[in-house]
Amino acid sequence: MFSIEHDFDATVITLVDEGPEHLREDVTITAFEDCVTVEQLDPRTDRVQKITLSLAQLHELGAALDLPEGVYRIAFD
Repeated sequence: MFSIEHDFDATVITLVDEGPEHLREDVTITAFEDCVTVEQLDPRTDRVQKITLSLAQLHELGAALDLPEGVYRIAFD
């Protein structure tokens, strides 16, 4: 399950892990004009872990999901 919310300066997507298996904490993805953040609570430390991706990194991540193993460079126009 997931939710999408449009805030003033960002779009926020929350992914909820559902099912009978061991569940993970929710993941919150926030898309800003110039970057995307991914946050998840670490239950071991009770702290939210956050990473920030540039739009170029996000574009490369999307491309990597459809490519075989290897090293690539994407040319931006």
